[in-house]
This record gives sequence, structure tokens and C-alpha cells, in this order.
Amino acid sequence: MIANHFTCRGIINTHLYTHLRKPWRIQDMASSDMAAFREIFSKANNIAIITGAGVSAESGVPTFRGAGGYWRKWNAQDLATPTAFNKNPSRVWEFYHYRREVMLTKNPNPAHLAIAECEDRLSRQGRKVSIISQNIDELHRRAGSKNILEIHGSLFRTRCMSCGHEEANYNSPICAALEGKGAPDPEAHDAQIPVEKLPRCEQRGCHGLLRPAVVWFGEALDADILSGAEGVLDSCDLCLVVGTSSVVYPAAMFAPQVAARGVPVAEFNMENTPATERFKFHFHGPCGTTLPPALARHESEPMQNLKYSCTFACCEI
Repeated sequence: MIANHFTCRGIINTHLYTHLRKPWRIQDMASSDMAAFREIFSKANNIAIITGAGVSAESGVPTFRGAGGYWRKWNAQDLATPTAFNKNPSRVWEFYHYRREVMLTKNPNPAHLAIAECEDRLSRQGRKVSIISQNIDELHRRAGSKNILEIHGSLFRTRCMSCGHEEANYNSPICAALEGKGAPDPEAHDAQIPVEKLPRCEQRGCHGLLRPAVVWFGEALDADILSGAEGVLDSCDLCLVVGTSSVVYPAAMFAPQVAARGVPVAEFNMENTPATERFKFHFHGPCGTTLPPALARHESEPMQNLKYSCTFACCEI
């Protein structure tokens, strides 16, 4: 069971931690047998797909991880915190404005499209595909996926610091004062935008300061979303882990938890992760190359005339 309350990248629920300390059944070696995976896939009725930054990286989305993963002279952990926002909301909004504007120039890649097509195709057969995404870029939605749990929130949602109202926001720029701001050049200076000119709540009588509706380091993940993820993981009969490092908690525990109850787990990644030895399958390579054939129509499925492409107008920018 997943906790109803986690601290992002932080405290692990006691019940689940105790469960994780029990001996795991280690695979001799994760298999790369695609035919064997496809046979299991053809019989699965509830498929959970856990996605991470590696999926979006193939769309050219900056990950802000590892060498060179800086915005100006700061890494994400310097900016994606409540303390950073309280101290310098202008700088943090520049960072997120830059990320929003970049995302409007990016398109879903073959991995996103394969997941969306699979979800739609299997739903017509009475089967279910559920996506648990650690990404905040909404590329799964833009690809056409519908059954998505975004556990870290979205770049394109805002939350009022005063009244708590949360809503989608695709404005470009998000406010006039941020237009042309947010350049990632290490030599760029802070815009030092007055707080009253930063994004503000439009609820009647409020006008409070908005923040990105994403989960920052040190913040709790949404209890309802975690409960939904718990339901997906408890009921799935096949789990895919796509483009995730398996080191960011609590998501790093999701697939090993599924594997511990004997459900086949397939990892699609550019490299092995700390969890690879727990899984039945590992497919090495770019997700946009390995995932489409894995999720394509199986010969046992009925023929359907489906053509999938990104449906958001912004993908044509």
C-alpha cells in the first residue's frame, strides 16, 4: 500500500518502508526477450505505465539533471523549493516561464504516441492502460493519453498562494512582465520583476500571487493522486517503467512494489537502474525506439483502423 502522504524526494511511509526491507526475489538477469514480453502483454488487462524524464528527453526537453543541467548558475534544487519562491519569486517565475515557453515548442515523440495509441486501442477491447507520470510537461496529454496521474503536477497549472485556487494556464507569456524573460544563459541577470507584476490570481476579490502547481522539493505529494496511483499499482497485471532513473522517491518504489507481488515488470531505459535486477524484462535503448514495437497491436488483437497523432494545436507551433 502506498502512503496517503509522502514528502517529495524525502520521507518514506513507515508501512511501505517495512515492506521494502523484506527480502526481494531477485531475477537471475532481466530478460530482453521481446517475444516473451509481447506474449504477456497480449494477455494483460490492466497495464500500468510509469514514466520519467527519459521519455521527455527524447523530445528535446531539458531535464536539468546531471552535468550541464543548470539554468543560469542554479540547478533545479536551488529553485524548485518553497524557500526559493518565498525569497525570490521573480527568479523562480523566470525559471518556470522559460520551461513553459520551451515546452510550447516541443512535440510528443514516438514513445508518447505509442502509449496514447495503446491506451486507446486497448480501451476498445475492454482493457485498461494507466499512466503514472513523474513529468510536468503534459506531453502525454498532448499525445492523446487520457488516463494519466501526474504525480509531480504540471507546468501548465497554477495555484494561488492566497485562496488556493488551482487551474490550467496555457497563456504565453503567462504575464506581460515575463515576456522575453528567463534566458538560461549563465551570464544573464535576474529580471527582478516586482511581485505585484508577477502572475496573479484572477478569482474575484483575490489577486493573490500565483505559483506553478508543481511539487517542489520538500513538499508533500497530493494525497488523492497517490491514492489513485495505489489503486493502479494494486490492480495491474503488467507494469512498464519507461525512462525513469528509479532513484526519485516515492516513484522509485512503485515498480519494485509491483514486482514484489509477482507481477511482470518491464523496464525501458538507456541504462540499467538500481531497480533493474527486480524486474522480469529490461529493454535497452531510446524509449522512442524500443517502446512502439512493444506496445504495437499483437496478432491476437482484432484489427482496428486507428491513426494516432498529437491533437494539440500548440504542437504545430
